[in-house]
Amino acid sequence: MGFSWARVGTWIVAGVIGIVYGVAGTIGQAAMWGPVPLGLVIAVIGVGALMLAVRTLTDDRWAALACGLGVMLATLVFSGRGPGGSIVVPAPAEGQFSTGVVWTIAVPLLAAIIVGWPSRSGRRDTPAPPSA
Repeated sequence: MGFSWARVGTWIVAGVIGIVYGVAGTIGQAAMWGPVPLGLVIAVIGVGALMLAVRTLTDDRWAALACGLGVMLATLVFSGRGPGGSIVVPAPAEGQFSTGVVWTIAVPLLAAIIVGWPSRSGRRDTPAPPSA
């Protein structure tokens, strides 16, 4: 694939969509349904599906990477202390399960797997060499 402005536009759109999903996932990952971290499960599945869809539909690793970087950027920005001192992702009490830590690790791991997965378009069915 060569350079084209349409491809750069795809990367920008994928990054912005990643930021939107990252904000939603970072805020929603702390939701619990009894003992089940339902928000974390939905956030990880949603972001994984988004990055996989971007990779599949565009057939471009760089677009999937832009999407993953957008999610990671949003996670980084919203996980810290805000200018007014507010914290969106609070640290859990000692000994409790931290959905924030799992979310912070799961996003780059998903991005690495989806971006690094071998491309199906690179495979070519070549005929077997004639036997001598």
